[in-house]
Amino acid sequence: MTQYSASEHFLVVDASVWVSRLVPQDEFHDKVTAFLENQRNDGAQFISPTLLLAEVGGAVSRRTKDPDLAKKAVDQLQNLPGLRLVQMEDDLIQQAAQLAAELSLRGANSVYVAVAHQLHLPLVTLDIEQRERSLPKVAVQTIP
Repeated sequence: MTQYSASEHFLVVDASVWVSRLVPQDEFHDKVTAFLENQRNDGAQFISPTLLLAEVGGAVSRRTKDPDLAKKAVDQLQNLPGLRLVQMEDDLIQQAAQLAAELSLRGANSVYVAVAHQLHLPLVTLDIEQRERSLPKVAVQTIP
């Protein structure tokens, strides 16, 4: 997996943040949109595992009851400049499994934490449990 230098501005962003950004009715939509735009204006690059696509597709479809909107959301993410998707290779999955067990994380959440841990980058999440449990292993960037 590629290593990113501390001088570069990269953030690992989980599905909770992207779903909030893509669903205008979400209670955090405005705050998340402003945060991501500010980060992007500051030159940030966003990183997520490829798992993001399935998570966002399912979450947007469930919340909006609109499968077409969910498919459009996935397409938007796949074509979003500034978002790099990390392939879920064996070493990432192995580390995610270890972190899930060690930190009592949900399986999908452990993948985002593993990406942040392997790349030595901060994690951005709206998931309170994920944020609290991942703190022993990764820095967590909060959304104001």
